[in-house]
Amino acid sequence: LEPIIQMTCRDRNRLAMQSDLMGAYALGMRNVLCLTGDHQSFGNHPTAKNVHDLDSLQLLQMMVKMRDEKLFQCGDEIKGIEPRFFLGAAANPFGDPFEYRPYRLAKKVEAGADFIQTQLIYNVPRFEEYMEKVSELGLHEKTYILAGVGPLKSPGMAKYMRDQVPGLDVPDEIVDRMTAAATGIDKEDKKARREAWRSEGIQITIELIQKLRDIEGVSGVHVMAIEWEEAVKPIVEGAGLMPRPEVTALPAASTETGE
Repeated sequence: LEPIIQMTCRDRNRLAMQSDLMGAYALGMRNVLCLTGDHQSFGNHPTAKNVHDLDSLQLLQMMVKMRDEKLFQCGDEIKGIEPRFFLGAAANPFGDPFEYRPYRLAKKVEAGADFIQTQLIYNVPRFEEYMEKVSELGLHEKTYILAGVGPLKSPGMAKYMRDQVPGLDVPDEIVDRMTAAATGIDKEDKKARREAWRSEGIQITIELIQKLRDIEGVSGVHVMAIEWEEAVKPIVEGAGLMPRPEVTALPAASTETGE
């Protein structure tokens, strides 16, 4: 497995990020997901100060310059081997205004994103609308789009993600399926109910992957099993993703050796 570094702009300025990136490359890391970063008020250090010297678009541009021009952000030449990173960015297909989201993606592709990881997808028809516009703009021919999927553990989790998490679109039918999964099981048998919910969550994820893989422009899926890593194996096996499919050639800009 190849790790993907998540580099956020919230906590480090451009000097620190360039230093960390050069160190990561020296240690063999080759993939970086460029993120602006959530506000610290959402974490367990709400009073910490943010930095935001750059945002995700500027981070992409800086890393492209390091990779393709062998230059630090200040203009100084990188001595030795330049970091040949494969650059990624995040996309939220369901954010408001919905019509703007493909154009937001276009900015990240223009900035240098080689691959895209989307927010969790539960509303496939809505995502299809998004991808239609993405395809019209030709973005799927310039980057690899990985559709985000994640198994639900319980009806409570499904309701929370539907009602409380900005940028997520969880249809009522998904919540209803999770709720109905434990029908007929004694309420006192918490273990059996939990297993029924989790089994249904895995099955829903498998079905989502099977639908997403047929959408034009989708190159793969990003399985986000939040604090439930053991769910990944039955999901990828159930969706027919094992053995791993062959990978097509990478974009020319990312396969150059610089030699």
